[in-house]
This record gives sequence, C-alpha cells and structure tokens, in this order.
Amino acid sequence: MSAPSAPASPHTPPPPLEGRARTMATVALSLATFMNVLDTTIANVSLPAIAGDVGVSPNQGTWVITSFAVANAISVPLTGWLTQRFGAVRLFVASILLFTLASLLCGLSTSLPMLIAFRILQGAVAGPMIPLSQTLLMSSYPKEKVGLALAAWSMTTLVAPVMGPILGGWISDNISWPWIFYVNIPAGLLAAWVVWGIFKTRETPRRLVPVDLVGLVLLVVWVAALQLTLDKGKELDWFNSSEIILLAITAFVGFCFFIVWELGEAHPVVDLHLFRKRNFTVATLAVSLGYGLFFGTVVLMPLWLQQFMGYTSTWAGLATAPIGILAILLSPVVGKNLPKFDARYVASIAFVIFALVSFMRSQFTTQVDYWTLFLPQFIQGAAMATFFIPLVSISLSQVAPQQIPSASGVSSFVRITCGALGASIFTTLWESRAGQHHAQLAEGINPFRPEAANTLAQMQASGMSEQQALSVIDRLLNQQSFTLAADELFWASAILFVLLTVTVWFATPVRGGKAGAGGDH
Repeated sequence: MSAPSAPASPHTPPPPLEGRARTMATVALSLATFMNVLDTTIANVSLPAIAGDVGVSPNQGTWVITSFAVANAISVPLTGWLTQRFGAVRLFVASILLFTLASLLCGLSTSLPMLIAFRILQGAVAGPMIPLSQTLLMSSYPKEKVGLALAAWSMTTLVAPVMGPILGGWISDNISWPWIFYVNIPAGLLAAWVVWGIFKTRETPRRLVPVDLVGLVLLVVWVAALQLTLDKGKELDWFNSSEIILLAITAFVGFCFFIVWELGEAHPVVDLHLFRKRNFTVATLAVSLGYGLFFGTVVLMPLWLQQFMGYTSTWAGLATAPIGILAILLSPVVGKNLPKFDARYVASIAFVIFALVSFMRSQFTTQVDYWTLFLPQFIQGAAMATFFIPLVSISLSQVAPQQIPSASGVSSFVRITCGALGASIFTTLWESRAGQHHAQLAEGINPFRPEAANTLAQMQASGMSEQQALSVIDRLLNQQSFTLAADELFWASAILFVLLTVTVWFATPVRGGKAGAGGDH
C-alpha cells in the first residue's frame, strides 16, 4: 500500500506511509523536534556572552531562558484545542515556520528587551511542535510498527537536551552567540518543506470549537506564575522572598480555579478528562517524574564539572556526550521489538538502569577521571532507549486516535514542567547541602588541630601569605563540599528511580504498537 495521492476522507484516518515517504517524514519530523528541544538548553551556556554583548548583568540575562520557558509551557497544553481549530498538519508547519522566523529575529536582536520579546514568540509558537511531531509520526506507521515511530521521537527528545549545552558552548566560543539561533533557519525551512510536501493531503479533521477564554486566561496565569517561581526561586532565595511567595500562591490558586473550570467546561482549552484513563495517568506520572530526575542530573553534571572539577565547556560536553551513543543505537531495536513484550517490563528496565547509573555517580570523588565519568553516561544511553518508548505507548493505549494531539500536548506539558521542577530542586538542594558540608568541614580548620596548623605553616613557608593559604584551603573545601552534595543527590535519585518501577505496574498490560487504540480500560 502506498501513500495516498488525494486527501483522505475527513473522518477516515489516512493509511500509513511507506518506503521513502515514511523515511523522509521521520527524518523531517525528528529534525523539527530536535531543533525545538535543543533550543530549551542551547542558550544556557551562552548567557555570559549574550549578557556582555547586550550590556546587561548575567542575572538579567537569565530572562532569555525564562521568557522562552514560560511561553512554551503555556502553549504546549493548547495543542489539542489548536489542532481541532486548524488541523494538525497546518498547525505543525506553521509552528515550524514561525519558530524559524523567531529564531532569525532572536539572532538579530540588539538589546535585551528585543531578545526577550522574540524569545517569548519563539517559545509560544514552539509549543505544538513536540506533541504534533509525535502525532504525525504515529500516523505515518502501521500499528505494528508504532514502536519504531516512538523510537525516532524519543531519541531526539532525550538526546537534544544533552547536546544543547555542548553545541551552544562550541558556537559561543568559536563563532558568536547569534548563531545558536541562526542554526535553526536551514533546519526549520527544510523540515517545513518536507513535512508539507508529504502531509498536506493527510490533514486531520477541523471544527470550529468555541474559545474557552476563561480557561485560557487561567492557564496563562497559573503556568506563568509557576514557571517564574521555578526559574527565579533560587536566585531570590525561594520562600524568603515575598515575590516568590506571591508567585507561588498565584500559581496554586490559579491552578485550582483552572481545574474546576476546565472539568465543567463543554469545550475546554485543555482536556483534563484524559486523566480518567488509567494508563494515561499512570504513564504520564511515571514519564514526568522520571524525566524530572533525569533532567536534574543533566543540569547538575556540567555545573559540577565546570565549577569545581576544572573542566572547560568543551570537555564538560565531551564528558556528557556519551549518553547519546547507546540511545541512538538501541532505540530502533527497542521500538521494533516492543510489540513482543509487555511495555511495563521494558519501562521497568529503564528505571533500573537509571538507578544503577545514579548509584555509580554517587561514588564520584574529586579524583574522578574522564573514563569514570564516561562509563555511567554511556550506560545511561540504554536507559534512555527503554524509557520514553514504552511509557508513551502505555499513555496512549487507551486514547482514541482523534484525542492523540490533545493527549500528547497534556503529557508533554506535565513532563516539561517536571523537568523544570527537577532542575530547580536539584540545583537548590545541591547548594544547600554543599553549604552544610562546607560548614562541617571548616570546623576542622583551626589552629588547635595539628594537621591544619602544619598545613598552613607549610603553605606559608612556600611563599603564600596567611590569607592566600586560607583561600586555597577554602577552594578545596568548596570542591569537596559540592562533590559530597552531588553524591547525595545521585544516591537519592537511585532510590527514587527504583521506587518509580512500582508506579509503572499500576497500568494495565500493554504490548507496544497499541497506542491510540481507544477505549476506556
């Protein structure tokens, strides 16, 4: 059966793609997803260069990250509603083109307000891209090969956040920061051209649903308040700041009103009734909590390596890059063979490997070498290959085909929010625990301890002043303190990953390839 040459009936799903058309569609959709996810992290390491170029402080420069995150978090759950209004193909291609335009404008920005405005635009139009890439990929494959579609999608979703800082650091060091945005232009134009050429005759049904204005306003208010709380909390010392307290209260109250309103609305902007489906709820919870832990370590590792282990941006990137090797090699294998196994077993394997990797990292010391860092990163690639594919399959197993865009949008929103929450919790606990370790270690540095007195005397004898000697010791204490704190977080992550294996088994049995089967199990 070949790809249709004419539009399918509005109410009949088009047949799967075959041959070169399916391959090209997979590459184009994956490229668009990769470009989108990459942009959530690529600017992080470029902030000093951006802040210096537009003449602001690094703290003000963080709004480049925050503005994108807030706009993106608001637009992702709107995917289902927007798809009904405009159709999945039109919406996806429009999102790619607008994202590409916003990327160009970001690169051309000459001031911080300009850059923030265009980052808001970029984040807002990027929202539907990830959920719809998943939807269109799944519609391109026959039921028995949906696992392969999910494999392609999961590879880009998990590898891109790791590659972002590596690519961003290299571009900032060797070219200039606007190119972190310009690289999206050829990728975006190519992806949009290929997707439109293949999918324009495969548009999903459209209907003019009323605008849930109250739900939309409530969504904007509570999501924006929550994202600002997570992004600015550490900088403002969390709940010691009246601004953070106000934002947190706004997020909580707005969320409560949003839930009540949406559950009673005939045409909700976000379909919360999806959570009545057991497998969708269980899998969304498991994938979001797992992603939050994963993303916390993605943020923590480069910070520790660069700030306390003497790694440059390039070498920190090389130390984290091995995570993609097994992910890329094994994802197609997992996707192809998923229909043969209960997806809950495959997801459990992912969590066990994640736990093993976290335990290995909890043994790191300040003497750790590159290859000791390499091994757990390499092994974690196997966890990534077995993480998204089965859990997405489980989450969509009871969802009707026409609900997939909405379900993917809601699930992506919860996952992205947990990722932001994980990053905030990890960095906050890391600094807090390091402070406690530093205080405990510093108690031993006093004139009444012979070891400390002898060390100080030797350092001064080598030509250092007392203040210089104490500064060197303080740096060593910081290195030890932050390493101990990181080890504790890795150990806690190992335990939490083990516990998450239990969560998966609350879902009903699912064999891969049954995503979008519909029905309420």
